[in-house]
Amino acid sequence: MTYDEFNAFCRTLPATTHVVQWGGADVWKVGGKVFAIGGWNAGDLAGITFKVSEFAYDVLRDMPGLRPAPYLASRGMKWIQQYAEPGLSDAELKDHLAESHRLVSLGLTKKLQRELGLNQDG
Repeated sequence: MTYDEFNAFCRTLPATTHVVQWGGADVWKVGGKVFAIGGWNAGDLAGITFKVSEFAYDVLRDMPGLRPAPYLASRGMKWIQQYAEPGLSDAELKDHLAESHRLVSLGLTKKLQRELGLNQDG
């Protein structure tokens, strides 16, 4: 997945905003909270960082091309960074980005979730 593809996909998720910060990284937020970061990779593969569940963290952290996200994981947060080949397929990466969006949105106040039209299933 290229940075353009990453940005195009994140743009499709509900109630997202995009800023460029932290040394030129593409930072995607929901309700003002970060759910995905694209940037900081010197290789050919786009460096993409996203929040995961504890289970996904345990599965993904040792996969080739993936690692606990520098800075975030060292502070006990469950974030993974794709930084090298083979990494995840584009479909798998999109699934994880969508789940990151969901996980972060669930941490917003119920009021803000309602205002943004998120997590209103029943």
